[in-house]
Amino acid sequence: MRFLIRVIINAFAIWVVTLIPALQVEVRPFAPGETLQLVLTLLAVAAIFALVNTIIGTIIKIVAFPLYILTLGLIGLIINGFLLWLTAWITSSFGWGLSLGSFWWGVLAAIIIAIINAVFGAILRPQKKRRD
Repeated sequence: MRFLIRVIINAFAIWVVTLIPALQVEVRPFAPGETLQLVLTLLAVAAIFALVNTIIGTIIKIVAFPLYILTLGLIGLIINGFLLWLTAWITSSFGWGLSLGSFWWGVLAAIIIAIINAVFGAILRPQKKRRD
Protein backbone atom coordinates (compact mmCIF):
# COMPACT_ATOMS: atom_id res chain seq x y z
CA MET A 1 0.00 0.00 0.00
CA ARG A 2 2.85 2.37 0.86
CA PHE A 3 4.47 1.74 -2.55
CA LEU A 4 1.20 2.51 -4.34
CA ILE A 5 0.80 5.81 -2.49
CA ARG A 6 4.42 6.67 -3.28
CA VAL A 7 3.84 5.96 -6.99
CA ILE A 8 0.71 8.15 -7.08
CA ILE A 9 2.54 11.03 -5.36
CA ASN A 10 5.49 10.63 -7.75
CA ALA A 11 3.13 10.64 -10.74
CA PHE A 12 1.53 13.86 -9.49
CA ALA A 13 4.95 15.43 -8.89
CA ILE A 14 6.18 14.48 -12.36
CA TRP A 15 2.98 15.89 -13.87
CA VAL A 16 3.51 19.18 -12.01
CA VAL A 17 7.10 19.35 -13.29
CA THR A 18 5.91 18.83 -16.87
CA LEU A 19 3.62 21.85 -16.49
CA ILE A 20 6.67 24.13 -16.08
CA PRO A 21 7.85 24.74 -19.66
CA ALA A 22 11.22 26.21 -18.65
CA LEU A 23 12.33 22.85 -17.20
CA GLN A 24 12.12 21.12 -20.60
CA VAL A 25 10.64 17.97 -19.04
CA GLU A 26 8.04 16.16 -21.12
CA VAL A 27 6.07 12.94 -20.88
CA ARG A 28 5.30 11.14 -24.14
CA PRO A 29 2.14 9.10 -23.51
CA PHE A 30 1.22 5.71 -24.90
CA ALA A 31 -0.51 5.77 -28.29
CA PRO A 32 -3.01 7.33 -29.14
CA GLY A 33 -1.97 9.90 -26.53
CA GLU A 34 -5.24 10.94 -24.93
CA THR A 35 -5.89 11.72 -21.27
CA LEU A 36 -6.19 8.12 -20.08
CA GLN A 37 -2.94 7.17 -21.79
CA LEU A 38 -1.21 10.20 -20.27
CA VAL A 39 -2.33 9.20 -16.77
CA LEU A 40 -1.25 5.59 -17.31
CA THR A 41 2.11 6.77 -18.67
CA LEU A 42 2.61 9.04 -15.66
CA LEU A 43 1.85 6.13 -13.33
CA ALA A 44 4.23 3.83 -15.23
CA VAL A 45 7.02 6.45 -15.20
CA ALA A 46 6.42 7.06 -11.48
CA ALA A 47 6.59 3.32 -10.75
CA ILE A 48 9.86 3.01 -12.67
CA PHE A 49 11.21 6.11 -10.90
CA ALA A 50 10.27 4.62 -7.53
CA LEU A 51 11.98 1.32 -8.40
CA VAL A 52 15.11 3.10 -9.69
CA ASN A 53 15.19 5.20 -6.52
CA THR A 54 14.71 2.18 -4.29
CA ILE A 55 17.18 -0.20 -5.94
CA ILE A 56 19.86 1.83 -7.72
CA GLY A 57 19.48 4.96 -5.58
CA THR A 58 20.15 3.05 -2.38
CA ILE A 59 23.31 1.50 -3.79
CA ILE A 60 24.59 4.83 -5.10
CA LYS A 61 23.85 6.59 -1.82
CA ILE A 62 25.76 3.95 0.16
CA VAL A 63 28.76 4.14 -2.17
CA ALA A 64 28.68 7.95 -2.24
CA PHE A 65 28.41 8.32 1.55
CA PRO A 66 31.87 9.96 1.85
CA LEU A 67 30.83 12.52 -0.79
CA TYR A 68 27.71 13.29 1.26
CA ILE A 69 29.98 14.16 4.18
CA LEU A 70 32.40 16.21 2.08
CA THR A 71 29.68 18.21 0.31
CA LEU A 72 27.38 18.46 3.33
CA GLY A 73 24.69 16.54 1.45
CA LEU A 74 24.69 18.62 -1.73
CA ILE A 75 25.79 15.61 -3.79
CA GLY A 76 22.29 14.26 -3.09
CA LEU A 77 20.89 16.83 -5.52
CA ILE A 78 23.16 15.53 -8.29
CA ILE A 79 22.34 11.91 -7.43
CA ASN A 80 18.59 12.60 -7.55
CA GLY A 81 19.02 14.32 -10.92
CA PHE A 82 20.98 11.31 -12.16
CA LEU A 83 18.24 8.94 -11.01
CA LEU A 84 15.62 11.02 -12.83
CA TRP A 85 17.82 11.05 -15.94
CA LEU A 86 18.20 7.25 -15.66
CA THR A 87 14.43 6.91 -15.42
CA ALA A 88 14.03 9.07 -18.53
CA TRP A 89 16.57 6.94 -20.38
CA ILE A 90 14.83 3.69 -19.39
CA THR A 91 11.32 4.86 -20.26
CA SER A 92 12.26 6.63 -23.50
CA SER A 93 13.82 3.41 -24.77
CA PHE A 94 10.27 2.01 -24.92
CA GLY A 95 9.10 4.87 -27.18
CA TRP A 96 7.04 6.49 -24.43
CA GLY A 97 7.80 8.05 -21.08
CA LEU A 98 9.90 10.83 -19.67
CA SER A 99 12.27 13.05 -21.63
CA LEU A 100 14.59 15.68 -20.20
CA GLY A 101 16.04 18.71 -21.98
CA SER A 102 19.40 18.31 -20.26
CA PHE A 103 20.91 16.76 -17.17
CA TRP A 104 20.88 20.04 -15.23
CA TRP A 105 17.19 20.64 -15.95
CA GLY A 106 16.72 17.10 -14.64
CA VAL A 107 18.51 18.06 -11.42
CA LEU A 108 16.19 21.05 -10.98
CA ALA A 109 13.15 18.89 -11.79
CA ALA A 110 14.32 16.30 -9.25
CA ILE A 111 14.53 19.03 -6.59
CA ILE A 112 10.94 20.09 -7.31
CA ILE A 113 9.79 16.45 -7.28
CA ALA A 114 11.52 15.93 -3.93
CA ILE A 115 9.82 19.01 -2.45
CA ILE A 116 6.38 17.84 -3.63
CA ASN A 117 7.06 14.34 -2.27
CA ALA A 118 8.13 15.78 1.09
CA VAL A 119 5.00 17.94 1.38
CA PHE A 120 2.60 15.12 0.47
CA GLY A 121 4.59 12.64 2.55
CA ALA A 122 4.17 14.86 5.61
CA ILE A 123 0.44 15.25 4.95
CA LEU A 124 -0.30 11.58 4.24
CA ARG A 125 1.99 10.05 6.87
CA PRO A 126 -0.02 8.17 9.48
CA GLN A 127 -0.06 10.00 12.80
CA LYS A 128 0.72 8.23 16.05
CA LYS A 129 -2.10 8.15 18.53
CA ARG A 130 -1.44 10.06 21.71
CA ARG A 131 -2.21 8.68 25.11
CA ASP A 132 -4.11 11.08 27.27
